[in-house]
This record gives sequence, C-alpha cells and structure tokens, in this order.
Amino acid sequence: MIRGEIKHPGVLAALAGAGHGSKIIITDAHYPVATAIRQGAPVIRLALVAGQPSVPFIAQRIVSNVPIESAELPKVPDEHLPADVHTELQGILGDTPVKWISRDELYERGRSEDIALCIVSGDTRRFGNLILTVGVLRDE
Repeated sequence: MIRGEIKHPGVLAALAGAGHGSKIIITDAHYPVATAIRQGAPVIRLALVAGQPSVPFIAQRIVSNVPIESAELPKVPDEHLPADVHTELQGILGDTPVKWISRDELYERGRSEDIALCIVSGDTRRFGNLILTVGVLRDE
C-alpha cells in the first residue's frame, strides 16, 4: 500500500515517468480533451459528478507530491473577473511563478510533446485549467 495521498495507479505511473520540464495539465470539465490534448498522452478522468473533484483539489495533491518549477493559467476576460478558481490555485501555488496564457496558447500547450499527464476534473467553473511544469528535487 502506498502511503502518499495519491492512490490512482494511472496518475502515479504518469507522475513517476514525468521528469524535469514535463507538463501536467489539470482541466476543468469543459476542456476539449479529444482535440486539445496530445495524442497518446495519458488522460485520467476523475469526474464522477459535476463539480467534483475540483481543479484546486487535484492541484493541491500534485503540488504536495511533485516539485513544480512553474505554472500557467488561462487569462480571464475582464467581464469574468474575479475567477474564484484562480484565487484558490494561486493560494496553492504559493511562490511558484505563474504565466498567464491565452485560450489558444492553452490548447497549443495541451497538444505539445511535453504533456506527461492530463487529469480531467469535474470542476464546472469557467477558466479552471492549470498547466504545471515539473521541476527538480532539491536536497533538503
């Protein structure tokens, strides 16, 4: 039995195979996975009901178990500000550098060869997508 909080075998396998520079994308329930994720990338669908698990719930578990170098979040049009999901994610990311990217850039990144894992959440909030870049382990 694994002691860590993450138990899903597909997530564990993909995280174990990800190295420095690999990207993990956590998507909301609306993300077009069939057309905007690299063919052959591991896709784990965690949604059982609408709203759960949320993107921040998943992000917290990933960030707690994998060194993260940087993050990317989708830009939100002014009429949709503030985006509560982004406020939650920034709290989880702490000092991790965040780059704000356009919708087209989000989809382009999702199709890149660097995607090591896509986790589809049940989060139904708009703009609830996050790309994490795996960092390196540091001696503690």
